[in-house]
Amino acid sequence: MAVTVVLGEDSYLAREGIIRALEASSGVELLAACGDFVTLRATVQELEPDVVLTDIRMPPSNTDEGIRLAAELRATHPAMGVVVISQHSDPLYAIALFEGGSSGRAYLLKESVREPEELRRAVHEAAAGRSVVDPRIVERLITTQLQRRRSPLENLTAREHEILSMIAEGRSNTAIADALVITKRAVEGHINAIFAKLKLGDSDDVSRRVKAALVYLTGT
Repeated sequence: MAVTVVLGEDSYLAREGIIRALEASSGVELLAACGDFVTLRATVQELEPDVVLTDIRMPPSNTDEGIRLAAELRATHPAMGVVVISQHSDPLYAIALFEGGSSGRAYLLKESVREPEELRRAVHEAAAGRSVVDPRIVERLITTQLQRRRSPLENLTAREHEILSMIAEGRSNTAIADALVITKRAVEGHINAIFAKLKLGDSDDVSRRVKAALVYLTGT
């Protein structure tokens, strides 16, 4: 039996291209195509397809509708597969999609869905409770993880992390000392150690505080 699919894609051109790719895919039956999140959700509830194929961003908010629908369906229709397609290779979307488990979930870049076989495989894998991740997303996830491991923040102690977070909040040394119930001199000592570990020794204190805050906020 063919795997039944409901499609959610707000772009007319992208939607028509995906429809053609699905029609060229063996063992796949497209039940409906929707252009916004509200219609997609209602159609999925009505038709109960084997797989929902959806863009990440859809009206009305164009933020993360596809990811939120996947999370919702995991609770209401745990056997229903979800294939998320996006033009964004941001690994955070993939992490959010697989946060509740990887079974029946797939993440593809829109470049991949131009190939009917790639789309057919993802749909069938999701319907069977397995997972598929675009290789470019895997590469981004690995790169991000390596960058975090190489971050100079890894060299800070727990107390230094705590103080750096307060620097990022814009607190003064006195405010930090009061919050941690330690002396101002102790705070200064920790901050000097932070600057040294982050290799911020060539600027004035104000510039170093700003740079340290940026390192903390970006994780690099």
